Amino acid sequence: MTAYFFSDTAALTGRTLRHVTRSMDTIITTVITPVAMMLMFVYVFGGAIDTGSVSYVNYMLPGILLMTIASGISYTAYRLFIDVQSGIFERFQSMPIARSGVLWAHVVTSLVANLIALVLVVGVALLMGFRSGAGVSAWLAVAGILLLFTLALTWLAVIPGLSASSVEGAGAFAYPLIFLPFVSSAFVPTRTMPGPVRWFAEHQPVTSIVNTIRSLFARQSVGDDIWTALAWCLGILVVAYVFAMAVYRRKIA
Repeated sequence: MTAYFFSDTAALTGRTLRHVTRSMDTIITTVITPVAMMLMFVYVFGGAIDTGSVSYVNYMLPGILLMTIASGISYTAYRLFIDVQSGIFERFQSMPIARSGVLWAHVVTSLVANLIALVLVVGVALLMGFRSGAGVSAWLAVAGILLLFTLALTWLAVIPGLSASSVEGAGAFAYPLIFLPFVSSAFVPTRTMPGPVRWFAEHQPVTSIVNTIRSLFARQSVGDDIWTALAWCLGILVVAYVFAMAVYRRKIA
């Protein structure tokens, strides 16, 4: 069965992608909250926040992109939970297919769905005045970081998707992730925050990722932020993958 892992995963990914295309409202819903936040902050609060010579939409877009991903992976947990409850996993176990292919299908679907959502959000940001002089390599670096962050959070979403006792519980875990950018450098400079809050903001994953993406868009040096961002993403990915596979093995045992 291992020899057919890629073909099995591709076939199962086609199945889950069809579910997404038949229910495009999930992608639209994923985009609505970040776009609403972007509109509110830029046009209501933006003038009151000092970001120096950088336009506020340019300043906050990296944080909005991370919020979009956090919002999107809640649907990954939801779709996985529905599959578990419907008994489809038991049916797949009786077939000669790679068992891990079922999980990887949901992961790949999450990457595709989130990519579409991110493109839509960037499109809205361009309409609102976002501009970047970044070259192709910088945009590819941004895409790579966002892909890695999506992959890490997707495997994190697999855990509640497999273990939640209700559909509400499967998706609710994403709420803290959606609001984590608010306590970071995503919307305001951390220097304006009180001591304990500033310490937390400067040492949590979102700040280093946001700072890296912001620097890439602005064609500035990323400094050590990129290594901190990659370390956070890879660390979350490894831990989430190990725990997700442990839960999955226990689930199908």
